[in-house]
Amino acid sequence: MNGAVLRPAAEGDFDFIRTLDCHISDVELRRKIAAGLVLLIADGSQRCGVLRWGLFWDNTPFLNLICLAEPFRRRGLGSRALAEWEEARRRAGYKLVLTSTLSNEEAQHFYRRRGYRDCGCLLLPGEPNELLLLKELDAEERKSVAEKS
Repeated sequence: MNGAVLRPAAEGDFDFIRTLDCHISDVELRRKIAAGLVLLIADGSQRCGVLRWGLFWDNTPFLNLICLAEPFRRRGLGSRALAEWEEARRRAGYKLVLTSTLSNEEAQHFYRRRGYRDCGCLLLPGEPNELLLLKELDAEERKSVAEKS
């Protein structure tokens, strides 16, 4: 597999996306697709997953969802999609990105292996802790500069 793994979703992708993302209403999902906030994870022309994001505090990229269809998991597509999304945010001038996951989900380990660190939590009644995770997009650049000094 070569090249980009992300492409903007289109209305024609709605049914595929809905099989992986049942967390928001149809109306909101369509609105986010139209706004370019839903991306397909693809292997060539094959749709494999979905990435949905928005802006936390209206100024900080927040990854709401990354999900691959079962046959495409554990093949590196999620890692490549996340890295591509992060790089696009960095090129757009953002210094950090956020995401969250429930404390009882395995996703926290996926994010931590990719440089995310805990930055808080949200406690909702009757739910496990929602872990807030942060990644500084320019951290590697700062590290390189510091090592050269």
